[in-house]
Amino acid sequence: MRPLDPGDPREVGRYRILAALGEGGMGRVLLAVGPDGRFAAVKHIFPTLAHDPVFRARFRHEVSASRLVSGAYTAPVLDADTESDTPWLASLYIPGPSLSDVLDVAGPLDVAGVHYLAVTLAVALTDIHRAGLIHRDLKPGNVLLAHDGPRVIDFGIARAVEGSDLTATNALVGSPAFMSPEQALGGDLTPASDVFSLGSLLFTAATGRRPFAGTSTPQTLYNVAHTTVDLSPLPPTVREVVEPCLAKDPALRPTPRQIVEHLGPVPPPPAPWPTAVGDLITAQERRLHAAAAVPPPPSPPPPPPSPPTPTEVPGGDRNLRVIGLTVGTSAVLTVVLVAVLLVVLGGEDTDSTAQEGNDEATGTASPTVSTEEALTTDRLRLVDPCAVLADTRVPSLGLLTPEENPTFFHRCHYQSSGSGGITLTIGEPLHDQGARNAGTTDGRTVLLTHVTGGCEASVQLSDDPRLAVSASDPGAPSCKGPRAALDAALERLRGDGILRDLPADSALDIDPCLLLTEEVTRDLLGPTTTTASGLHDCAWEGDGEVRVRIVPGFPGQPPEEGSEPVEFDGIVGHAVSDSEEYCSITWPHRRVDDVRSEDVNVFYYHSGVDDPCVSAQQLAGAVAANLPHR
Repeated sequence: MRPLDPGDPREVGRYRILAALGEGGMGRVLLAVGPDGRFAAVKHIFPTLAHDPVFRARFRHEVSASRLVSGAYTAPVLDADTESDTPWLASLYIPGPSLSDVLDVAGPLDVAGVHYLAVTLAVALTDIHRAGLIHRDLKPGNVLLAHDGPRVIDFGIARAVEGSDLTATNALVGSPAFMSPEQALGGDLTPASDVFSLGSLLFTAATGRRPFAGTSTPQTLYNVAHTTVDLSPLPPTVREVVEPCLAKDPALRPTPRQIVEHLGPVPPPPAPWPTAVGDLITAQERRLHAAAAVPPPPSPPPPPPSPPTPTEVPGGDRNLRVIGLTVGTSAVLTVVLVAVLLVVLGGEDTDSTAQEGNDEATGTASPTVSTEEALTTDRLRLVDPCAVLADTRVPSLGLLTPEENPTFFHRCHYQSSGSGGITLTIGEPLHDQGARNAGTTDGRTVLLTHVTGGCEASVQLSDDPRLAVSASDPGAPSCKGPRAALDAALERLRGDGILRDLPADSALDIDPCLLLTEEVTRDLLGPTTTTASGLHDCAWEGDGEVRVRIVPGFPGQPPEEGSEPVEFDGIVGHAVSDSEEYCSITWPHRRVDDVRSEDVNVFYYHSGVDDPCVSAQQLAGAVAANLPHR
């Protein structure tokens, strides 16, 4: 889960948006809660696809069909709006890790786990095919593991992108390593295609390896269509299921119902997952409670109205009218004059001029630290993300201009003078699923994470490789822009001109993991593990969970609906607790400017206490005592 971007909606239909879950080929996936209290994964379609009539027609059809799918092992569609300016689809959110994450953390499943997975996923495919759908993208990332069994997600939606602008750019529909031969060759698909994908998925679950993976996408597709997998690593009982599923001829593959009949019934819940999987599920449930308890930041205040033009200023002659313009207008005029000078002196800002050596950042100071030191958490807490790429000229993007009223302390969106823009994020968790090594910059490995129609370029921090500095553009046709922006950011991060001049009472330069002592957390949680989830975010996990964050606040805005004022150690905050298991307390610490403040949020979750807000206030008092004051 990630904090919301400034451009993310705070409400979609009747759903309140809590956090961002990720991005896919069709849009952003957002965590939300409905009026009935159920959590939902809301797929918010990209605007480029929303205006594609072919996509919208297919999306409308697939959503209608998906509503017909109901079964124990699928995540049902809760709601959708296919006709709004930005179409969306809400499915039940399953608080469990994906099979892909489980294999990364806990390794392959044992025979009992694979047997259980085979039966339950075959039942899920039976339900999906009965509704007239073909999944088309059955892979470990689309199977979530819950205490009571797996859930298949994203069923029947992949077809909506076929024939749309998305596939006009040679994008593949589906994941190559888990496609069927007919899918890899562009042939017609039947439900048997999903059975082949099931065979590949079960092989991966049993071995931790993708059966057809090659060194490139074309090689992988060739392997899927033409090569035979060595099944000798599989236990005999697993092989006898996987082998017929991987038949190249669709007619020779069993149906999902035949798989269920062959393997027989499975025991009732809980599912026979390894202990490590249960721990991952529990941790996911805690994060879900945390996301629900901490209100997402409100949308930034609207920008002030534009100042009057000279003809609108009452009285005086034209010269006096120009002199009477506000400072904001003068700044706009300055930008216009700079743009004019650029055209006169060097031509328009195009990719060609950017690649001819005119890419240096305006006013870049000489490096004062190494790249290794620049990428440490302590130094990055001092960095103003909107200063890093300000007035920097980047190949394929042009001149970058930061947003005027940034919402977050660790993220900034830059508008490009060419087209689109770049979001620079400092010290958030690395998105490494599906990432590929793209060489190095200043000795640091650059990872590129592709989404259909977009890219994120990242480097890991020196002292905490779980966190990263990233440049992303979800609408980029290639990784050229994000990679170039990241390279420029790494150079600028080595100088001192991008550091904030923080006052003595600021909390932004503090490691939040130092705001609570081990004695305090042990008293409430027992033995704990401590994890930094960002530069200004730390979590302690034991019998329950504690989380401390420094978050942006917006003075003058009313407190969240349903919150209650609380007072501790002379501090007035607001507490949110709509269950008997958690309490979240937020209070303002320091005013930053006219629109933002540094707020502190303390979250406490424990299923075995009578009043979690009592413990939350105790924690808040301990945190407040360790914060700097004038």
